[in-house]
Amino acid sequence: MSYYSPPPSYPEFPEPQRHSFHSWQEPAAPPPPPPVDPHRDIRALSAAYKRLRRVATLTALGYFVLFLFLSAWAPGLMTSKITGGLTIALLLGLIQLPVTLVAVAAYERTARRRVDPLTEAVRLQAAPTTQGARR
Repeated sequence: MSYYSPPPSYPEFPEPQRHSFHSWQEPAAPPPPPPVDPHRDIRALSAAYKRLRRVATLTALGYFVLFLFLSAWAPGLMTSKITGGLTIALLLGLIQLPVTLVAVAAYERTARRRVDPLTEAVRLQAAPTTQGARR
């Protein structure tokens, strides 16, 4: 049997609100909104176009470099025959054209879906500015 009883729990009081102004002063005006960056769309368009170029270039050139690398450092693999007179080197060389065509098709599809809408937005944003400058 214990005669110890825990102390009563006291309710927590909220912190008093501290203002940066005194009661006789007007509260400060809210800060102005951040300035809108007029070149944000142009930067987004540039980034999308760079990404598109890099992917398409690395796809087509990457396959070609792989072909050259295998030709130089794995001649035994490249001269092995698949059937009859068809070697792996000839097959990989023939596949180069479809890989390039797929890279071009992917470039065009991605450009239409992602880059062209950004281009149109920049064009529409710049239209009032250029019409005013012409007059």
